[in-house]
Amino acid sequence: MSATRPAAVVVLAAGEGTRMKSATPKVLHDICGRSLVGHVLAAARELEPERLVVVVGHAREEVAGHIAGIDPAVRTAVQEVQNGTGHAVRMGLEKLGGVEGTVVVVCGDTPLLTGETLQELTRTHASDGNAVTVLTAEVPDATGYGRIVRDEVSGAVTAIVEHKDASEAQRALREINSGVFAFDGVLLAEALGKVRTDNSQGEEYLTDVLGIVRSAGHRVGASVAVDHREIAGINNRVQLAQARRLLNDRLLERAMLSGVTVVDPASTFVDVTVSFERDVVVHPGTQLLGSTSLAEGCEVGPNSRLTDTSVGAGARVDNSVALSAVVGAEASVGPFAYLRPGTRLGRASKAGTYVEMKNASVGEGTKVPHLSYVGDATIGDHTNIGAASVFVNYDGVNKHHTTVGSHCRTGSDNMFVAPVTLGDGVYTAAGSVITKDVPAGSLAVARGQQRNIDGWVARKRPGSAAARAAEAASGEPGGGS
Repeated sequence: MSATRPAAVVVLAAGEGTRMKSATPKVLHDICGRSLVGHVLAAARELEPERLVVVVGHAREEVAGHIAGIDPAVRTAVQEVQNGTGHAVRMGLEKLGGVEGTVVVVCGDTPLLTGETLQELTRTHASDGNAVTVLTAEVPDATGYGRIVRDEVSGAVTAIVEHKDASEAQRALREINSGVFAFDGVLLAEALGKVRTDNSQGEEYLTDVLGIVRSAGHRVGASVAVDHREIAGINNRVQLAQARRLLNDRLLERAMLSGVTVVDPASTFVDVTVSFERDVVVHPGTQLLGSTSLAEGCEVGPNSRLTDTSVGAGARVDNSVALSAVVGAEASVGPFAYLRPGTRLGRASKAGTYVEMKNASVGEGTKVPHLSYVGDATIGDHTNIGAASVFVNYDGVNKHHTTVGSHCRTGSDNMFVAPVTLGDGVYTAAGSVITKDVPAGSLAVARGQQRNIDGWVARKRPGSAAARAAEAASGEPGGGS
C-alpha cells in the first residue's frame, strides 16, 4: 500500500442538522447536483482508500439508502445515540473490525472539501511521521472556532482550544480546526478507548484523542488548507446557499479555463456532472444540470434549463427547457421550446418557437418551426411540419405512435391521430385531421368543404359595424356580392 493511501476513510454523517429546519436529513441536501455527503464521498474516493465507511444516525435508513445508491461499495455504521464525534468514529472503526494504517476522518457536511486537499493531508501525515495530523485553515475571522496552538520551535500541534476556553492570546490566533484528521489507526483505536465524557456535553470528543496521543509521546502535526473556504461545514440554509455559490463559481472557472465562454457567471448555474467541450458559449440565465453535455461550438441560452441533455457541436438552444433529450449537431431549439424525455433531434433539425416534443425522433434537416406538439413520433429526414400541428398520441388510456416519412410537407393546423403512418414525400392540406395512413407521394386532404353564404352578415347582423364595413367594401346595400 502507498504510504499516502489511507487504509480507511470514516465519514461522519449521523447528526440531525436541526438548524436546517427541514424534513430532509442535512447531509442529503443538494448543491450542484450532489448531496452534501455525496460531495464528501467523491473527494474521499480520490484518496483511493482501502475501505470507506459512513457513520449514520439520524434518519439512518434514508441516509444509508442514498449512500448505497451513489456508491454501493461504501459501508455504513450506525451511531444509535449521537454521543459525540469520538463515539461516532469508534462506531466506524468497530464496523471495519480494526484498522492498521492511516485512517482519515471527514465530516459529511463539507461539500467544498477537495480530493487535492485530502491528498495533501495524507502526504503531510506520512512525511512528518505524525500519529495525528489535523487539517487546519487560516481564516479572516476565527470567532467561534477551535484554535490551533503550536509549539513555537517544532511547529507541532500542542492543543486545540475551543473559543470559549481560549485566552486572549489564543483568541488572536487565526489558524482553526477543520474537524478533518489523519490518524494512525492503531493509536486511534487505543486512544478512543480512553476518551472520557466528563465535559459539559457528556460526550466523547474526537479532539481529546490528540491530547491522549501527545501525552503518550507521539507527534501531532497539521496540514494547512490552501483555501479556508474548503473546510466550511453546512448548518443552515444560508450556509447552503453560500456553499452553492462558491462551488458553482469553482465549476464555471474550471469550464472557462478549458475554453468555454460563460457570458455572465453570476446568472449561470451548473452541476458537477456537466461536461463541456471547447468554444461552447453559455448565455445568461442558464442552468445546466445532471449529466448534460455540451459539444464543441454549441450555444445555450439565454434563460434555458437543460437537464441530462446532450447538445451537439454547433447546435443552438435559445430560451428553452430540455429534459433527457438529445440535440444533434447544428440543430436549433427555441426560443421557448420544451424538449421532454426521449426527444432526439437529428443533425441540422429544428424545434422552433412554442414547440413541445416528447419521445420523438426527428430526422436530419427536419423542421418543426412553431406552435406544435410532437409526441410519440418518428419523423424522417428533411421533412417540414406545418405550424400549429398536433400529434394526437393519447386516447385517454394508451399512448400510440405516429410515423412521418422523409421529405414530407405537412400543412398548418394538422392533427395526426395515432397510430398513423405517412410515407415518404407525402403532402397534407392545411386544417386536415389525418386518421388514416397516407401512401408515399400522396396528398392527404381531410377537412370539410368550404361554403360561402352571401349576404349573411347583412341579414343576421344588420346595423353592425361588420355590416357597414361590408356595404362600404362592396358598394351595395347590405354588402352582398
